[in-house]
Amino acid sequence: MKLGPLDLGTRPLFLAPMEDVTDSPFRQMCREAGASVVYTEFVSSEAIIREVDRALHKLDFEEMERPFGIQLFGGREEAMEAATEIALRWKPDILDINFGCPVYKIVDKGAGAACLRDLDMMQRMAKTVVDAAASVSPDTPVTVKTRLGWDEDSIKIQEVALMLQEVGVKALTVHARTRNQKYKGAARWEWLAKIKETPGFRIPLIGNGDVTTPEMAKKMFDETGVDGVMIGRGAIGNPFIFEQTRALLDRGQHSPPVTAARRVEACATQLERSVEHHGERFGVIIMKKHYGAYLKGIRGGKQLRTSIITMEDPAEILARLRSFEAVDDVSTNSESTVRKQSTAQSQATPKESVLI
Repeated sequence: MKLGPLDLGTRPLFLAPMEDVTDSPFRQMCREAGASVVYTEFVSSEAIIREVDRALHKLDFEEMERPFGIQLFGGREEAMEAATEIALRWKPDILDINFGCPVYKIVDKGAGAACLRDLDMMQRMAKTVVDAAASVSPDTPVTVKTRLGWDEDSIKIQEVALMLQEVGVKALTVHARTRNQKYKGAARWEWLAKIKETPGFRIPLIGNGDVTTPEMAKKMFDETGVDGVMIGRGAIGNPFIFEQTRALLDRGQHSPPVTAARRVEACATQLERSVEHHGERFGVIIMKKHYGAYLKGIRGGKQLRTSIITMEDPAEILARLRSFEAVDDVSTNSESTVRKQSTAQSQATPKESVLI
């Protein structure tokens, strides 16, 4: 799959942008594990143009994360244009527009999935960003992430795909649910196949929705013909899903469950990077939402999480993690149990994050 000057190889895997999850430390973990492309959390165009420190900090990255994308959202064309010019100072490999977030506080501002109710606005917004990016960094591709439609009666994703292609968008990611579905019910992959079969549609299509295991990623590729697959919830506390999926796609190998010891060490590594990136206080606070996912299914993991969640000294937390005798819990690590856990995870949005 080619995206502007980027050659992402065959069947690339993308880390989905997730608010309060896909910061630089977590993106590093996913890139090391085999993610082809990683994205920032979605960043408000209004906050960027006001130079809000927290928003600008979200744009920071390490070179090892490349190729990485910055995702912007907003409800005003002028703000999106100015934010595009500012964001490109960070020299991302991709600039992505969020037309899919279903959360009320975003939609109420005319951003995210709100554009699915006003396709003319979506077209103008996309063209504004494409033109602004071309004037600053012509080689940086602009992409879009969206949903099937606002509701069941307004699914026009094939029309949207052609419209976005026409204004210069270089790739399209589709979460195969409507805005009204949010994260409920099964993702409707059949629409991904319909988009690929749309006459005149030529840009790469990246599928998203309900990919929580390597087997589901392969199934999406095989059944829909998408050019890439984006993984969100399935990667939280589990960056290993990318290397396991690569092994299945490239070599047909089904990977054994990741050992408890490796998961605990990954948690410790991400904490170290979080402190380095965010500072000691916020680095520890931000990591709290990750402990449960990393330690789930480990014998004594719940007690370990309880013991470290109130700690404020990163050195103390690291010592506790690295002195813990990590043992897999056989009752939660069987193949059938893991499959049930993955299915349950795909049907519930983590309270701590907003998936875009």
